[in-house]
Amino acid sequence: MKTPLRVLFVASEVVPYAKTGGLADVGGALPAALRAAGHDVVTILPLYSAIDRSGLRPVPEWSGTCQVGSHGFDWLLWQDPATNTRFVEVPALFDRHEFYTHDPDEHIRFAVFSKICLDHVVATGWIPNIIHCNDWQTGLMPAMLRGPYSSALAGTRSILTIHNLGYQGVFGAQSADELGLEGHTHLLHREHLAEGRISLLETAIMHADAITTVSPTYAREIQTPEGGAGLDALLRERPVTGILNGIDDEEWNPRTDTLIPWRYSEKSLWRKERDKEALLTRMDLPYRKHVPVMGMVTRLTIQKGIDIVRSPLIHFLESWDVRLCVVGSGERDYADFFRWLAASYPDKVAFFEGYSNELSHLVEAGADIFLMPSLYEPCGLNQMYSLAYGTIPVVRRVGGLADTVDQADPETGTGTGVVFDHFTEDGLGWAIGRALTLHLDRKGWQLLQKNGMAVDNSWDQRAAEYEELYRTLI
Repeated sequence: MKTPLRVLFVASEVVPYAKTGGLADVGGALPAALRAAGHDVVTILPLYSAIDRSGLRPVPEWSGTCQVGSHGFDWLLWQDPATNTRFVEVPALFDRHEFYTHDPDEHIRFAVFSKICLDHVVATGWIPNIIHCNDWQTGLMPAMLRGPYSSALAGTRSILTIHNLGYQGVFGAQSADELGLEGHTHLLHREHLAEGRISLLETAIMHADAITTVSPTYAREIQTPEGGAGLDALLRERPVTGILNGIDDEEWNPRTDTLIPWRYSEKSLWRKERDKEALLTRMDLPYRKHVPVMGMVTRLTIQKGIDIVRSPLIHFLESWDVRLCVVGSGERDYADFFRWLAASYPDKVAFFEGYSNELSHLVEAGADIFLMPSLYEPCGLNQMYSLAYGTIPVVRRVGGLADTVDQADPETGTGTGVVFDHFTEDGLGWAIGRALTLHLDRKGWQLLQKNGMAVDNSWDQRAAEYEELYRTLI
């Protein structure tokens, strides 16, 4: 039997406590899967003012003062005993309206957080085999392990997971003395420091013992000039392992989902039609049997491909009897478009501006087709939710979308969705047209649904891949 590992999982957001994106889902699910496999895993994140503290308890013996540059901060750790999740309380830094800010001390906030995490494990004597860092907010930790903590944590190895290379934590060079690297600023990128900038993600890439990202295709994309956001040359110097995210198959499972009115499996797909009726009723749209429903649950940003949806959606709303249900929030221009679309086609389009977990589940269960025309997508989760719910994803061949959705072939009965290549209105229009045409063949459509529902995207397999990588380092 293999020896259990001690893993410190450090992230700026973790479900169910704090979430803005997919990082939080990974932060909740991967540590849980590793614990289920028998490993000793501690998760740690900042104690933001928005976090509900009712299930948490402060641990007075886990406290201290953190000094970065000329700044000193008293800290106290809290704990959720049910999940072995710990929270760094520094009110001056984390009692703010948002998790992430544009405040001038943003670099100090996460430098202090990183330093406290390391101070904590050293003080308690719980020395991890692996520190698993995530994105730029924890990007200083690999450098700290090579610098000020190289003796105290000599046997600890670091892994950096890049969830989105577009966010790099770039600050002015004057911040160098406020990063907790006292006496070790030589670990920063010397040329870029001389040019007047520091990237905390770049720093992590330079010093982490291993680098992963959230899909094999995205791992290749970020090593190209087109997808590397200025870091492709550095990434080509390091092995980058792509490990797909998984989904929580207890929360996202149509057989047991308590947020949908009709639960179903691949053997009772007729119930999915009842969820469609419930979705349309909820969104004040008329229901007609067999009329296809397209769904979107998305952030309204350029990344999500909203720029190419306008003409194709208008075309199919004009020429087909279809319904469109959209849940999302983001940039004003995109929200204005969906508001206009709902007002222009009141019997065909509904737009819920904001986020609703209940409605997100109902869209996945009630829609026939799910649209994800992303400009880029490191991994993506909604296409995997769609597969689990027998909802056919229409996706662009990028990142994790390319790795999780196979092109439907009605002649062979294989595939799980519709995949298009070109980030254009014509490309998306072709894909929507193909999906609607496939929907006309009831028998073939049901086979496509069952293909998707048979795919295992749970965290069990993904956690085993991380465990294998951890062991190669120690």
